Amino acid sequence: MARLFWVALGAAAGVYAVRKVSKAAEAYTPTGVAHGLADFGDGLRELAAAVREGMAEREGELRLALGIDAGTAEDPQASAARLDAASARALLDDPTGPRPGRAS
Repeated sequence: MARLFWVALGAAAGVYAVRKVSKAAEAYTPTGVAHGLADFGDGLRELAAAVREGMAEREGELRLALGIDAGTAEDPQASAARLDAASARALLDDPTGPRPGRAS
């Protein structure tokens, strides 16, 4: 009975090792490299989209703080979004610091 256990354990370890080695070897084939580069490209596109979104949000905050957009829109949300003088000054003095109304 003990021999059967060890034979089964050895066979299972052999199958596991062969599968891991073949999977690693497949990653270095032209198809595997192409999939890896495609995943890398997708990640870069997601990063660029997140950066663009953050830049647009930050530009809106700075335009609001500088008063560039103040009074251009007459809707109630625009007047509620305006910063008071102290908040605008704090935003301009420390643009990378924490901002009120936003989780850091």
